Amino acid sequence: STYLEIAKEISGEQPAATEDAVSGAQREAIIVLDFGSQYNMLIARRVREAQVYCELLPHDTPWEKIAPLNPRGFILSGGPASVYAPDAPLAPSYVYESGLPVLGICYGMQVITKQLGGQVTPGTRREYGHAVMHISQVDSPLFNGLPESTPVWMSHGDKIEELPPEFASLAHTENSPNAVIGNNKNIFGLQFHPEVAHTPEGKTILNNFIYRVCGCQGNWTMGNFVSESIDRIKEQVGEGSVINALSGGVDSSVV
Repeated sequence: STYLEIAKEISGEQPAATEDAVSGAQREAIIVLDFGSQYNMLIARRVREAQVYCELLPHDTPWEKIAPLNPRGFILSGGPASVYAPDAPLAPSYVYESGLPVLGICYGMQVITKQLGGQVTPGTRREYGHAVMHISQVDSPLFNGLPESTPVWMSHGDKIEELPPEFASLAHTENSPNAVIGNNKNIFGLQFHPEVAHTPEGKTILNNFIYRVCGCQGNWTMGNFVSESIDRIKEQVGEGSVINALSGGVDSSVV
């Protein structure tokens, strides 16, 4: 019970008035599918900072485990692989068949391109560092509130040689003619990393995807998460005891 009390204290015991609206099947969620990027946890953090529930799951997680989460959209993370490699990880078919919005980041964008009929090729050199993105489709919901040119952070080796059918380039950089792509089914790809601080407008782009494209309301907090976790633990453990092992690191807690 001591750990439950600590958890409640840390959470600040958010008002219960919003609990029913954001719990269980009614809670809206953004699902981040993990392709191995070092920034995966940061993507999930950005979504949660927007007050939307988010789960980071393996890229091959079956739909049966995702459907109960009430997903409103998918984010395909970056990753170290090349989509033209024989064993390259790809997105499950439900990502495209669900009709939900999709945002691919770096490798995730290349996955979208390959799976939907475009062509990805090895770049002549790896692009790593700052670049300036120039927006060509200023009316895209992703770009609401953005200037027409803004710095972004690149980290990729492959490039998109040919867009999938019905896709268009929405923005470009000096070395990436397809820095942002999209179609009319709310499937988008970013060649850069919006989740890192080196992309100053990255949070705005992610929030535009979360709110304007996916239609999320932003009524979830970490307090909701703690309360729901406590309820699940109580239901599972009952009158039993819980052992909670923590390391000494500030951000390396393991339960």
